Amino acid sequence: MCEQCGAPAPDTKISRRVLIAGLGLGAAAAGMTTFAAPASAATLMNGSWCNPALGYFPSGGHYGASRPGGAHAGQDVTNSTGTAVYAAAAGTVVRRQWGGGLGGRTGNAIVIAHGSGVYTYYGHLSVYRVALDQRVSAGQRIADMGATGNVTGPHLHFETHTGGLGSTVNPVTYLAARGADLGGGWSRLDPGAGGVTVRVIQYLMNRRGYDLVVDGAYGSVSVAAVKKFQSASGLVADGQVGPATWPKLVYSLTAGANGDHVRALQTALNKHSAGLVVDGDFGSVTGSAVRAYQSANRLVVDGNAGAITWRALVG
Repeated sequence: MCEQCGAPAPDTKISRRVLIAGLGLGAAAAGMTTFAAPASAATLMNGSWCNPALGYFPSGGHYGASRPGGAHAGQDVTNSTGTAVYAAAAGTVVRRQWGGGLGGRTGNAIVIAHGSGVYTYYGHLSVYRVALDQRVSAGQRIADMGATGNVTGPHLHFETHTGGLGSTVNPVTYLAARGADLGGGWSRLDPGAGGVTVRVIQYLMNRRGYDLVVDGAYGSVSVAAVKKFQSASGLVADGQVGPATWPKLVYSLTAGANGDHVRALQTALNKHSAGLVVDGDFGSVTGSAVRAYQSANRLVVDGNAGAITWRALVG
């Protein structure tokens, strides 16, 4: 947990937490009640944001907690040193330095600019994996979790800034509104979403007999197919792919599998910097990528893509 990382914070406040203990883990650990939002093209759950790191919320590591010099400016996500840290959204690395060049912060840090005055901050890193001024994609590995600076143990100190760098908001609620669960959980994507995770959905739907164009656009044809799948699965047919739909949509995959469900897996791994050829073949190369991802995220390293691995990949 951070012992410093204090800064004025306009919002109010709002365990090793076991990653397999349920759905909506980050929001639940922060004491939030979660509801399935109505699917709408106007939603912020558009596939642009994702969870930056797997872990649990330590006691006292929440946004707004008391710190020397001011309220805690972010949310701490605890895991072991070396755990992968990913860009929460696409953007440009504008700072890569001690404390991110911001007052009250310590340790190796990265700041990413996402446009329109939105920034994310990643603190106490052990390793940088991107360069200053580098353009990054959502889900790209940018660093490793660490314990640099004034801390009591390894963790990611994560901040969201809106309206300019230095104006923080609660990162748990900010990501939740955008369909991402800080610390770990199934993502939520509404009609009108786009991007890599939509391609994952389309591949999985095609494995189930739907003939969708895999274009990363969650438009009317893909939405209608998902609603049909949800209805057939006994779910609310609202078109939102979230914690209720994902577990029924994904497949447990092992070496030797072949088809569109493997293409979905390869696409999800590539979002997190795996660099695989999306050929639908779960051979040795894909197996190695699954094990590397599981190891980097402190999951059970068995080379099999089960529900826990899928949840981390699409979260």
